[in-house]
Amino acid sequence: MRTPSAVLSGSRKLSLLVAASLVLLLAACGNGGGGGKAGADGGSSADAGSGAAADAGGAPKSNIPDTLNYGYIGLNDLNLPTGAEGWGFHTGLIQEELKKYGITKVNLIGFPNGPDQTESLISGRLDFGSLGDTPAILARSTGAKTRLITQASTDSIGYLIGKKNGPMTVQELEGKTIAIQKGSFMHRYVVGLLEQAGVKHYKLVHMLRPDGEAALARGEVDAMTNSGVNALKQLEQGYIHLDDASTHPDLVGTSATVVSEDYLKKFPDFPKVWNEIRLKALADLKRHEDEYYKLAAQIQKTTPELFKQVSPVSTIKDTPFTGDGIQLLDGTKHFLVQQKLATKDFDVNAWILRADR
Repeated sequence: MRTPSAVLSGSRKLSLLVAASLVLLLAACGNGGGGGKAGADGGSSADAGSGAAADAGGAPKSNIPDTLNYGYIGLNDLNLPTGAEGWGFHTGLIQEELKKYGITKVNLIGFPNGPDQTESLISGRLDFGSLGDTPAILARSTGAKTRLITQASTDSIGYLIGKKNGPMTVQELEGKTIAIQKGSFMHRYVVGLLEQAGVKHYKLVHMLRPDGEAALARGEVDAMTNSGVNALKQLEQGYIHLDDASTHPDLVGTSATVVSEDYLKKFPDFPKVWNEIRLKALADLKRHEDEYYKLAAQIQKTTPELFKQVSPVSTIKDTPFTGDGIQLLDGTKHFLVQQKLATKDFDVNAWILRADR
């Protein structure tokens, strides 16, 4: 039961309502262009008192999701890529920089090969990822809605390794069986190599690296493609070095960091932000090269000396794109289209998204 003092007259109620409305109106005007806490959390935010114009790091608020999903090639116990990206994730530098944009969690997802990674990017499981140029090009040629934002390296060397007591030259692969990772940069390398060598009849079988190595050891295939530390290990074990791309500049692979167009709608400035963060990570890596080589050796289960031999820090690019890198990329695309490995042709320059333009 209400007491008489709790009952307000109609006129007093109206006065209070008007006063309350004025207070709310003034408060809204005081917020100015802040526009509230529009974001991935639907409006709620722990950043009270900032006017929603910027967070503590000065980055503008937007609809950027708080979780970023990044894919890389090379399953390993540390769940890290190599290069500036791997070092930055290992030290936490990248994660700290991303927090300025409201990204509080980064999921790193390793893949055995590029085609598997591109499938995850297309399906939306990934937001962006780094992989070889060939699978990235093949995916784009099928209509995958991706943009290329970085070529972190432009000298990926593929090897062609022969079985023991088997073919000794590329020409001797006529009529033989070769294990490849279908859709990888090494696939493009070996097809181009065999064409240049005049080898017309051969059989390519898709095998992931561990399966290919086992098949080669059993003599079930005559040769296989490999790269980096794993290729050098095979040579040390007595397998035959038939060829490598270092003597075929036009068959060298490059890396590609691609982002989905869906993610770009949520974070349009991501290419610029990512490349700036990556450059900071690279600068930090160069101040700790010995530590980096030890980390990379752990990732690839080898020695720092061997990793340094195949992937020296000097090969990591400090700029998103170079003229030589784009030329290699376009050459690879042209070859894949010519060989009917790519579904359709497209303009590489239109695919590239430059943060400085």
